Amino acid sequence: MRKLVILFFIVSFYWSFSQESEGKNPRVGLVLSGGGAKGLAHIGVLKTLDSLGVRVDYIAGTSIGAVMGGLYASGYTGRQIDSIIRATNFDLLISDDIPRNAKTFYERKNAEKYAFTLPFIDFKIQLPSSISRGQNVFNALSKLTLNVSGVEDFSKLPIPFYCIATDMSTGEEVVLDRGNLTQAIAASSALPTLYQPVRLNNKLLMDGGIVNNYPIQGLESKDLDIIIGVDVQDDLLTINKLESVSNILIQISNFRAAKEMKGKAKLTDIYIKPEISEYSLFSFKNSNEIISKGQIAASTYIEELKTIAKAQNFKKMEAAIPNFEKIKINDISISGLKKYTASYVRGKLRFRTGETISFEDFGKGVNNLVATNNFDSFLYKFLPDGQGYNFTAKATEAKNTTFLKFGVHYDKLYKSAALLNLTKKQLLLKNDVLSMDFILGDNIRYNFDYYIDKGFYWSVGINSKYIGFNNFTKPTSLINASFYPDTDKIQMKFSEFTHQFFAETLIHKDLALKIGIEFKDLKITTNDNVFSTFFNTSEYKIEDGEFYSLFGSLKIDSIDNKFFPTSGFLFEGWGKFYFGSSSFRDDFNELSVFKSQISKAFKITDKLAMSVSTEGGFKIGNNDTKALLFGLGGYGLNYFNNYSTLYGYDYFSLSGNSYVKMSSTLDYEFLNNHHLNFSANFANIGDNIFLNSEWIEPPMYAGYSIGYGLETIFGPIELKYNWSENPNESGFYINVGYWF
Repeated sequence: MRKLVILFFIVSFYWSFSQESEGKNPRVGLVLSGGGAKGLAHIGVLKTLDSLGVRVDYIAGTSIGAVMGGLYASGYTGRQIDSIIRATNFDLLISDDIPRNAKTFYERKNAEKYAFTLPFIDFKIQLPSSISRGQNVFNALSKLTLNVSGVEDFSKLPIPFYCIATDMSTGEEVVLDRGNLTQAIAASSALPTLYQPVRLNNKLLMDGGIVNNYPIQGLESKDLDIIIGVDVQDDLLTINKLESVSNILIQISNFRAAKEMKGKAKLTDIYIKPEISEYSLFSFKNSNEIISKGQIAASTYIEELKTIAKAQNFKKMEAAIPNFEKIKINDISISGLKKYTASYVRGKLRFRTGETISFEDFGKGVNNLVATNNFDSFLYKFLPDGQGYNFTAKATEAKNTTFLKFGVHYDKLYKSAALLNLTKKQLLLKNDVLSMDFILGDNIRYNFDYYIDKGFYWSVGINSKYIGFNNFTKPTSLINASFYPDTDKIQMKFSEFTHQFFAETLIHKDLALKIGIEFKDLKITTNDNVFSTFFNTSEYKIEDGEFYSLFGSLKIDSIDNKFFPTSGFLFEGWGKFYFGSSSFRDDFNELSVFKSQISKAFKITDKLAMSVSTEGGFKIGNNDTKALLFGLGGYGLNYFNNYSTLYGYDYFSLSGNSYVKMSSTLDYEFLNNHHLNFSANFANIGDNIFLNSEWIEPPMYAGYSIGYGLETIFGPIELKYNWSENPNESGFYINVGYWF
């Protein structure tokens, strides 16, 4: 009897539903809930609606529902959105990990030195308001919705649309149905703690799911006949799962939503709830599975949906989304600037009025500005204007101008070190920054920078640093004396103070020119017993001089990853003219040093990359100051003077007034952030090798390295075994953390 009653109700529903739809063209509303990565199930539902021919006449969404609903309202089909999602790198999208080649050289240096940064306000360390600004998401949405960027009234979109955000100052619900679509979606989907709030219409807005995660009520006034709802919210947890603090907090936050959904579900004619309880808010790596779950859930209502489609007699076509690989900027307007100048912002954006640029370069420019950390947010929009667009942006300048930065490192040369940095922006001028590194450990060091950033114009800076270490080296590599003891290695104590004043400018995109003047105080001593005995002194001075020089460099750098490169090109050429020295060397003569390097990185397969490099240098003038000669050996990324890495040979073991070197590395990323690599390098080094045929002869020195690398938030962790024909030179290199 019970089965007959259930069958009667099912047949009655189908009959009444078909009668209601028959003879008319029903208008359909669609509501998409929030739910983080679980909202990818919306795509499965949209694909099902499209395949059946169901026309959606109004869309309401919150959070991830606003993202999917906004794209669908812009004209994309479910299948197109599916393709977009499958091609998306979510790790990059939801983080502030701005691509390296989108940053200025100055910001790259900072990003590749410090492990983490904390605001320092009123002598107190504060935690940041969010993990990410959400700028990468905003940039992606701006490109995807460029075809409707001129639509201010969301009811005029290909499919009318609204989304919900939360006013963080009042806790009230805010309906976003006008303005800029990208900004509205960004505000609705600003998940607390992950993304910072969005300043829009004089309000501080965040995720709409805080107040209304299933915004069905607004659809009641839209003259709709049928409402389809997709609910990807969490159900209340069962008692056996309430054993952890995190789950209890989740349960508390779900109480209100669960209570409200009892009434909202009744307002929904077709209520679709995918079975996705096994996934979390951040299960973006399971996108394929979650999308399929949405299709499965929608198929439960296949007969009802077919009935609607038959009555509508509609077939959705894929929108002819224009190709936005290039964009013409007719005009640039930036508001919200108080401390920073418009020229500074435009210099960081790296595009000008009237210029046609690729959208990739546009994104790099925006990321370059954001990478300065001088702005809490940078919201922009494009307004169609003839054959191009007017670019309008609202910048919110950062209130915090003082930061503490930290890092840790270990390598074979400098040994263990801890880095503490104090950075102060806007100390004397609007565009300046002061940075002071204190490096404590086995070898104490410091680095001081004061930089005035002028954007497109010449920027100027001052740098002062001290480095020092003890190391065992071959006696022929650095000693400037007529006597060489008959010993393999001596203990060397090295210390160097360097002070620079420089000016630099960005000529075009990744091409930078730098010129300056330098003062160097260089001291190299040894207390080796042989020297102490022979010279009757406790400490023998190998070098103790002050050097004055003019320098210049030209650099192009589009390498994507300094430590594990997979793409990009590097050219760096520099020269120094030493025009003066202290009285330590009475016979000092003027000398010049020139050096250049060219590198190229590329992918062979998705996981296998190769980088090739060639470099060389020569010196003109006095050869007596051996500390300023070129040196090869060891492994390091923060060398000083004219020294470079050469696998298979110890630090400073090879030297000369000229050299050439070729190297190549194969890197296999067998797991995400886990690398296996093999390197080979070959070199000729000696005196005046470019004046004869030595530089093109078979290499005098060849070395190899095989290693493992891991990318972490503290920088790379590397273990390398290197060897050469000389068995005494083989051994391990260990590097932990960013180099500084």
